[in-house]
Amino acid sequence: MKRNRLGRSDLYVSEIGLGCMSLGSDEAKAVSIIHEALEHGVNFLDTADLYNEGRNEEIVGRAIRHRRADVIVATKVGNRREPGKEGWSWDPSKAYIQAAVKESLRRLGTDYIDLYQLHGGTIGDPIGETIEAFEELKRDGLIRHYGISSIRPNVIREYVRRSGIVSVMNQYSMLDRRAEEEVLPLLAEHEIGLIARGPLAGGILAAGGEDKADRDYLDYSREELPALRRSLLGLAGDTRTLAQTAIRYVLSDPTVSVVIPGASSLEQLRHNVSAAAVPLSVEEREAIRAVTRPNRYKDHR
Repeated sequence: MKRNRLGRSDLYVSEIGLGCMSLGSDEAKAVSIIHEALEHGVNFLDTADLYNEGRNEEIVGRAIRHRRADVIVATKVGNRREPGKEGWSWDPSKAYIQAAVKESLRRLGTDYIDLYQLHGGTIGDPIGETIEAFEELKRDGLIRHYGISSIRPNVIREYVRRSGIVSVMNQYSMLDRRAEEEVLPLLAEHEIGLIARGPLAGGILAAGGEDKADRDYLDYSREELPALRRSLLGLAGDTRTLAQTAIRYVLSDPTVSVVIPGASSLEQLRHNVSAAAVPLSVEEREAIRAVTRPNRYKDHR
């Protein structure tokens, strides 16, 4: 498995990682998927304190207990659960971040987090205070690096300008090319890596995705998606599946350090990592771009 440098950090991540959100709550099954990923050369695991109310972090922690040095663990913060209140509240304050990191460390069973990410964010947040919290955690050795997970251009620009982030997690796929116009060029200019989530567009680009193509997706209507999916299948040819092609398309941009498809079964995991062996040519990339849209962000300008 090829490894890429994550931005300007000292983290070298497998080009295909594992998005742990879809692992489920069956610990034995989830641990087996993580162990299989590691055997295939995956070293980047992405979780969050929000996933399954912290249970996901606990499962990841148990899976890597005896292999901590081999794994780059990324988790997220900012969504606060308050006793007696349903759901989560957004809290990017310094006090909350510095308290929440201790709980994530405990659940993960580790004394440091490789990449700590702000799980969202708005332009109205106390951004200076949030940055200060991450910088202090880094100085204290509790985290190695920090980044943000956001699809809001105004928030991304602000953190690029004011902080020491090494990564931005962003939705990116053949059907969601919004990052190409303004996010990827900005990150490339500042040597910040993109962590690409959603490469299979909510399953539309996965095996059996024709069942997922019966709804609108961004600016694609449900009427046009089946035909588009067939066109993309044709471009995949005989040497790649559509899912492999989708993952390779995302990785064809050099600013993308790692793509993190999820997996809820060993079969899905093995198919995702198999994309490491089937490169995409420049001509094939351009053919994909010719039949899909260069979507644009409309909000949070």
